[in-house]
Amino acid sequence: MSVSDPIADMLCRLRNGAAAEQEVVEMPHSILKGELARLMKKEGFVKDYVTEGSGGKKTLRVYLRYGANGQSVIQGIRRISKPGLRRYVMVTEIPQVLGGMGTAILSTSRGIMTGREAKKNKVGGEVLCYIW
Repeated sequence: MSVSDPIADMLCRLRNGAAAEQEVVEMPHSILKGELARLMKKEGFVKDYVTEGSGGKKTLRVYLRYGANGQSVIQGIRRISKPGLRRYVMVTEIPQVLGGMGTAILSTSRGIMTGREAKKNKVGGEVLCYIW
Protein backbone atom coordinates (compact mmCIF):
# COMPACT_ATOMS: atom_id res chain seq x y z
CA MET A 1 0.00 0.00 0.00
CA SER A 2 1.33 3.42 -0.94
CA VAL A 3 0.69 6.41 1.31
CA SER A 4 -0.02 9.65 -0.58
CA ASP A 5 1.25 11.85 2.27
CA PRO A 6 4.02 10.13 4.26
CA ILE A 7 4.53 13.14 6.57
CA ALA A 8 0.85 13.12 7.61
CA ASP A 9 1.16 9.35 8.15
CA MET A 10 4.17 9.88 10.44
CA LEU A 11 2.44 12.62 12.43
CA CYS A 12 -0.70 10.50 12.77
CA ARG A 13 1.34 7.53 14.05
CA LEU A 14 3.04 9.77 16.63
CA ARG A 15 -0.28 11.28 17.73
CA ASN A 16 -1.93 7.87 18.04
CA GLY A 17 1.09 6.37 19.83
CA ALA A 18 1.10 9.21 22.36
CA ALA A 19 -2.67 8.83 22.93
CA ALA A 20 -2.22 5.07 23.48
CA GLU A 21 0.78 5.74 25.80
CA GLN A 22 3.11 3.58 23.72
CA GLU A 23 6.86 3.68 24.33
CA VAL A 24 7.86 3.17 20.68
CA VAL A 25 6.27 4.05 17.33
CA GLU A 26 7.55 2.40 14.13
CA MET A 27 7.16 3.60 10.54
CA PRO A 28 8.84 3.23 7.15
CA HIS A 29 12.03 5.34 7.02
CA SER A 30 12.73 8.25 4.71
CA ILE A 31 15.33 11.01 4.92
CA LEU A 32 12.63 13.64 5.54
CA LYS A 33 11.04 11.62 8.36
CA GLY A 34 14.50 11.14 9.90
CA GLU A 35 15.05 14.91 9.85
CA LEU A 36 11.63 15.51 11.44
CA ALA A 37 12.48 13.00 14.19
CA ARG A 38 15.87 14.71 14.70
CA LEU A 39 14.19 18.09 15.18
CA MET A 40 11.56 16.62 17.51
CA LYS A 41 14.33 15.12 19.65
CA LYS A 42 16.28 18.39 19.63
CA GLU A 43 13.16 20.32 20.72
CA GLY A 44 12.43 17.76 23.47
CA PHE A 45 9.24 16.20 22.08
CA VAL A 46 10.64 12.66 21.72
CA LYS A 47 13.27 10.74 23.73
CA ASP A 48 15.18 9.28 20.81
CA TYR A 49 14.91 7.79 17.34
CA VAL A 50 16.70 4.94 15.58
CA THR A 51 16.91 3.85 11.95
CA GLU A 52 16.99 0.07 11.52
CA GLY A 53 17.30 -2.22 8.55
CA SER A 54 19.24 -1.92 5.33
CA GLY A 55 18.66 -1.28 1.67
CA GLY A 56 15.14 -0.27 0.68
CA LYS A 57 13.42 -1.66 3.79
CA LYS A 58 14.56 0.70 6.55
CA THR A 59 12.39 1.35 9.59
CA LEU A 60 12.31 4.50 11.69
CA ARG A 61 11.68 3.76 15.36
CA VAL A 62 10.71 6.80 17.48
CA TYR A 63 10.78 6.58 21.29
CA LEU A 64 8.07 8.80 22.77
CA ARG A 65 8.68 10.97 25.82
CA TYR A 66 6.37 11.28 28.82
CA GLY A 67 6.36 13.67 31.78
CA ALA A 68 6.55 12.79 35.48
CA ASN A 69 2.77 12.40 35.66
CA GLY A 70 2.74 9.96 32.72
CA GLN A 71 1.30 12.49 30.29
CA SER A 72 2.79 12.68 26.80
CA VAL A 73 5.08 15.61 26.05
CA ILE A 74 3.37 15.83 22.64
CA GLN A 75 0.07 17.57 23.42
CA GLY A 76 -0.81 18.24 19.80
CA ILE A 77 0.58 17.84 16.32
CA ARG A 78 -0.88 19.25 13.11
CA ARG A 79 0.03 18.97 9.43
CA ILE A 80 -0.08 22.40 7.76
CA SER A 81 1.19 22.10 4.18
CA LYS A 82 -0.63 19.26 2.42
CA PRO A 83 -0.11 17.74 -1.05
CA GLY A 84 -3.31 19.45 -2.27
CA LEU A 85 -2.52 22.82 -0.71
CA ARG A 86 1.08 23.81 -0.04
CA ARG A 87 1.73 26.56 2.53
CA TYR A 88 4.79 28.73 1.99
CA VAL A 89 5.87 31.64 4.19
CA MET A 90 8.45 34.39 3.98
CA VAL A 91 10.78 34.91 6.92
CA THR A 92 8.58 37.76 8.22
CA GLU A 93 5.50 35.48 8.20
CA ILE A 94 6.92 32.49 10.10
CA PRO A 95 4.22 31.59 12.65
CA GLN A 96 4.65 31.32 16.41
CA VAL A 97 2.92 28.20 17.75
CA LEU A 98 1.03 28.77 21.03
CA GLY A 99 2.93 31.97 21.74
CA GLY A 100 6.30 30.21 21.51
CA MET A 101 5.32 27.14 23.56
CA GLY A 102 5.13 24.99 20.42
CA THR A 103 7.31 24.61 17.35
CA ALA A 104 6.71 25.18 13.65
CA ILE A 105 8.79 22.90 11.40
CA LEU A 106 9.72 24.27 7.98
CA SER A 107 11.32 22.87 4.87
CA THR A 108 13.67 25.57 3.60
CA SER A 109 16.29 25.91 0.90
CA ARG A 110 18.85 25.22 3.66
CA GLY A 111 17.14 22.05 4.91
CA ILE A 112 14.52 21.14 7.49
CA MET A 113 14.52 23.49 10.49
CA THR A 114 12.34 24.93 13.23
CA GLY A 115 10.65 28.30 12.86
CA ARG A 116 13.12 29.87 15.32
CA GLU A 117 16.12 28.58 13.32
CA ALA A 118 14.56 29.80 10.07
CA LYS A 119 14.05 33.30 11.53
CA LYS A 120 17.64 33.32 12.82
CA ASN A 121 18.94 32.26 9.39
CA LYS A 122 16.58 34.76 7.67
CA VAL A 123 15.04 32.13 5.40
CA GLY A 124 11.41 31.23 4.66
CA GLY A 125 9.99 28.01 3.25
CA GLU A 126 7.19 25.47 3.36
CA VAL A 127 5.48 25.05 6.76
CA LEU A 128 5.35 21.27 7.23
CA CYS A 129 3.72 21.02 10.67
CA TYR A 130 3.11 22.48 14.11
CA ILE A 131 3.91 20.52 17.25
CA TRP A 132 3.13 21.50 20.83
